[in-house]
Amino acid sequence: MNLETIGYTTNNEIVTITLKRPERYNAFDEQMRKELLQALLEAERDEQCRVVVLTGAGKAFCSGQDLKDIEGKKIDFSDFLKNGYNPIIKAMRDMSKPIIARVNGVAAGAGCSLALACDYIIADDRASFIEVFVGIGLVLDSGSSYFLPRMIGSTRAFELATMGNKLSASKAVEWGMINKAVDTETLDNEVNKVAAYYASAPTLAISSMKKMLNASMTSTLDEMLEMEAHFQQIAGSSQDYKEGVVAFVEKRKPNFKGH
Repeated sequence: MNLETIGYTTNNEIVTITLKRPERYNAFDEQMRKELLQALLEAERDEQCRVVVLTGAGKAFCSGQDLKDIEGKKIDFSDFLKNGYNPIIKAMRDMSKPIIARVNGVAAGAGCSLALACDYIIADDRASFIEVFVGIGLVLDSGSSYFLPRMIGSTRAFELATMGNKLSASKAVEWGMINKAVDTETLDNEVNKVAAYYASAPTLAISSMKKMLNASMTSTLDEMLEMEAHFQQIAGSSQDYKEGVVAFVEKRKPNFKGH
C-alpha cells in the first residue's frame, strides 16, 4: 500500500492503523478517507492480523471532517456520506477481527463516530468525545445515530446530539460509552495488554461473536437462538475448540491459533 495520511504497522499479529494529519488534528480530507478504508480492507485480508488498533497521531484521535477541505464547495451531502464515510464504518463493523480504539485525544464529529464503531475503546483520561454536528446546523452521521442510543440510552444520546456537549473520557466510562479511561502514562500499556489478549484469543469464535452481537441489535430472540446454534456448530468444529478442551483437561493455558 502507498499510504500518506495513514500509518499501517504490524507487530505480533497486531495491526496498528494511525490517522496521520496531526497538523489538522487528524481531521478527514478525501485522501485520508480513501486511505483509511484501504487500510481497513487490507487488515481484513491480512491472514497474519488477529486484532487492529486504531489511533491518531499527535494530540488528537480525530477531529472529524476537515471543513477547510470542503469550504466553498457545492456538496451533495447524501453522496458525500454514502461514498465517503459509510463504507469506512461498514468495513469496521463487518471486519472479522476486533478493533481497539486508542483514543489519545479529542474525538469529534465523524471522529467520535469512528471511535464508537470500534469494538473496544480505551481513552486517555484527558480525551473527550463531542458530537459537534449541531454546532454547524448538521445532523449526526457516520453511524453515531445508531451507536449512541444503544450505548448510552435515548435521552443521553439526544442531549449529546442536540447540545453538542463535550463528554469527558471518565464520564464516557460512567455512561457505558467506552471501556476504559486511563492516564496518559499508562495508555499504551493498557492498549497493548488488550491487544495482546485478542492476538492470542480464539479468533474464529470472537469473529462469530462480533457478527452475533451486531445482529442482536435488530433481531428477535428466536433469530438469535438460531444464530447461536449456527455459529456454535462452526466454533465446535474448530481446532481452537479442540485445543481449548485439551488445555482445560491438562490444566494449562490454551494455545489458540485462530482457526
